[in-house]
Order: sequence, then C-alpha cells, then structure tokens
Amino acid sequence: MIEIDRIITAFDRGLRTLFAPASSLRPQPGEEMGENQMSSDEKRVSASLMRINHSGEICAQALYQGQAMTAKNREIARSLEQASWEETEHLSWTENRIAELGGRKSFLNPLWYTGSLAIGVGVGLIGDKWNLGFLAETERQVERHLAGHFERLPRNDQKSRAVVEQMKLDEARHAAMAVSLGAAELPVPARMLMKLSSKVMTGLTYWV
Repeated sequence: MIEIDRIITAFDRGLRTLFAPASSLRPQPGEEMGENQMSSDEKRVSASLMRINHSGEICAQALYQGQAMTAKNREIARSLEQASWEETEHLSWTENRIAELGGRKSFLNPLWYTGSLAIGVGVGLIGDKWNLGFLAETERQVERHLAGHFERLPRNDQKSRAVVEQMKLDEARHAAMAVSLGAAELPVPARMLMKLSSKVMTGLTYWV
C-alpha cells in the first residue's frame, strides 16, 4: 500500500513541477557563453526542440515520483527520489533556454505529467527489478533522443547544445545507477512500445 506521506509529497511536487519555476544548484551549462546570431527560423527550431526536452523532463519528474511512491525497497525509493531532484535541474535549464529563445512551454504538459505518473506508479507495483529496468531503459532512450537533438540544433546555438550535452551525460549516469541497483532487462516488445510512445509525445510537443 502506498504511504500517505508519499502521496502528499508527490502531489506537492506535481504542482511545483507544472506551475512553479524550477531551480538548479548547478550553473546552467553554457551560461557564460554569448548569444550567437541566429535567424528567426533557427530560433524557432531551437525553441521547439528545447520545448520537447522540457516536456521530457516533466515526464521524468512524474515517472520518478510514481516509481518512488511504489518502490518496495527503501534504498531504491531514496535513489529514485534523489534522481528526481537532479532531473529538476534539467527542468530549470530547459525552461530558461526556452525563455531566452523567445519560445513557450508545451500546453500538453499537464497531460504528459499525469500519464507519466500513472505509468510510474504501475511499473513500481510490478516489482523493484522491473521498476529499475523501466528506469534504465527510459534513460537510455532519452540519451539517444538527446543525441539526435544535438545533431538537429542549429550549429550557431552553442548555448542550447551545451545544455543538451550535459543532460545527456546525466541521463547516462542515471541509467548506470539503475543497473547497479539490480535493474532487469525489459522484453523487446516493452522497449518498442516505449519508443513508439516517446515518438508520439515528441511529435505533438514540437508543435503544441
């Protein structure tokens, strides 16, 4: 059974994730760089890609919180909660970069958050090794997704590229953490379904 204090904490975190500015202990990557000259089309592409990354971090917050709520092992729950706080920095960086580019956040973020929280709770109820396996696979797919964004970002947008590069390093570290805690390898159909769901989410968020 889920403890009531975990539910209250998750509800509070959810409200702050969706409606309050995120904060970061680390400086934003590329913060010291000047803003290179970019065309309006390049700025639009960068802002759209960073909007996708911001929504991805909204999903990550919800997944981690849902998984931590239902994790049976307290050490695993604490590791998930710690990783969730670290992902908050990514939320802050992408949010700031969107504003710098004159873009906007996705209108669909409440939907993505709610769905991801439900998935996280459900996966956690299955068992800790699958909980961690889902986390590891999620981070691997996010890492590949960020590598693709790194290639798509305009070459002049060095500030966004610095953010994406650091996020990619952090996601790889979180995947390694999940494996070290005993993550199970997900079946191929599950990995393919995750990839398809991610494709739908990123496609919609690019425009909405």
